[in-house]
Parts: sequence; C-alpha cells; structure tokens
Amino acid sequence: MASVLLENVALDFPIYGSTTQSLKRRVAKALVGGAIEKSGSKVTLVHALSDVSLALAPGDRIGLVGHNGAGKTSLLRLIAGIYEPTGGRLEVVGRITPLLDIGHGVDPDATGYENIVLRGLYLGRSRREIDTAMPAIAEFSGLGDFLELPVRTYSAGMTSRLLFSASTHFPSDVLLIDEGIVVGDEDFQARAIERLDGLVGQAGILMISSHATDILERYCTKAVRMAGGRIVATEPISASEGPEVAS
Repeated sequence: MASVLLENVALDFPIYGSTTQSLKRRVAKALVGGAIEKSGSKVTLVHALSDVSLALAPGDRIGLVGHNGAGKTSLLRLIAGIYEPTGGRLEVVGRITPLLDIGHGVDPDATGYENIVLRGLYLGRSRREIDTAMPAIAEFSGLGDFLELPVRTYSAGMTSRLLFSASTHFPSDVLLIDEGIVVGDEDFQARAIERLDGLVGQAGILMISSHATDILERYCTKAVRMAGGRIVATEPISASEGPEVAS
C-alpha cells in the first residue's frame, strides 16, 4: 500500500566559493524562497526545505501551491529520491513515477526507441516490462519511423512527445507532477490530458505542483501551501469534474 511520510525534514544545499552578499542578491533577484546562512568563510548554506512534516495515504490528491522558489519542486524531488534529506525522516512506500523534468536523462545520440528504454529504466521498470510496452508507447507518440532516428534530429516538440509518451505509460503508486508536463500540438495535448487523467486515476497518491487553478481543481482535493521552504497551511480544494480515482 502506497504511503509517504515526512517528519521534520530538512534539505540544505551548500554553496562553495560564493559570498553571502552576492548570493543573497542573486537569490532575491530570482525570488527564491528558503533561508540563507553563512557557514564558515567560503560556504553558504541554502535551506531549501525546513521542518517539513506531511503524511500521505492512498487516495490523497495534493496540490502544492506557493510562489516560485517556495520549495515545491525541491519537495517533489526529495520524495522522488533525486535529493536526500539532510535532516528529519522520509519514508516512501510504493513505486514512484516522477513527472518533473521529463527532458532529464535524454540521450540525443540514441534513437527514439533507445530513449524509450532509457526512460523506462529510469522509472524503475524491467527490460521485459519496457519491451512489452514498446509498441503502445511508440503508437501513442505518433512519431512513426522517426523512432529509428537519433533524437538529436527531432524538434523540441517531437522530443517532448516521445518522453511524455514513455514517462506516462506505466501506472504508479506515488505520482509526482511538476507543472508544464502536458506538451505538443493541440491534437497531442488533448490525448496527453486524457492519458494524464488515466494515470492520476490509477495512482495511489498524487502530488502536483501548479499555479493553474483549473489543474488543481481538476486533480486535487487538498492544497498544501509553501513559503520559504516550509509548509505554512493546508486547505481544501473544491474539485471540478476530473478523472475517477481508483479505490
């Protein structure tokens, strides 16, 4: 059974060779949240997350809200296992599908088919599972014979379609989504939303970061508001008609 537990979790990034003042100016300009601390003469600590506690169970549909730099993406990456907490306790039970930066890990010199394999392995799927899913992923992408060519010959839209198709094929226990995941032209976007509806419906737990009210209302039942790397409030979301959730 899927579950996510965070108890007083912290995530710190040491920045070496930067002065506190220059870093503060850059951070302020970028509207990045979290606290900044001088540690030693040449090390600056950025506290991306501080004292974050959250418990999620099957059926939870959480929308992360807050301004840019509030800590939403850091929290998603932490749960996905991309980052390790520097303090507190984190436990995740179940198979995770992180739809965060779907362009991450693409090999431009490999073919479309080979990148589908790479994406499946990145998602923790066996080679047998990937080979079985290959025809359906290829068909959904609509890329046809281009799948036999290196991805460096693709347009940005074609690459996004390939990676979206591969990333969203497999069901998930814990589904993590960062905003801007739906890609492609109008026709493909319609199919992408339908695919995403199905993936959300099958997921045990959903956590999505978005500024779009319609997305949050479509997929989420509760908003977790973040600021400065902390959870500052939780509040219900009046969901509009969206995908059915598997019981």
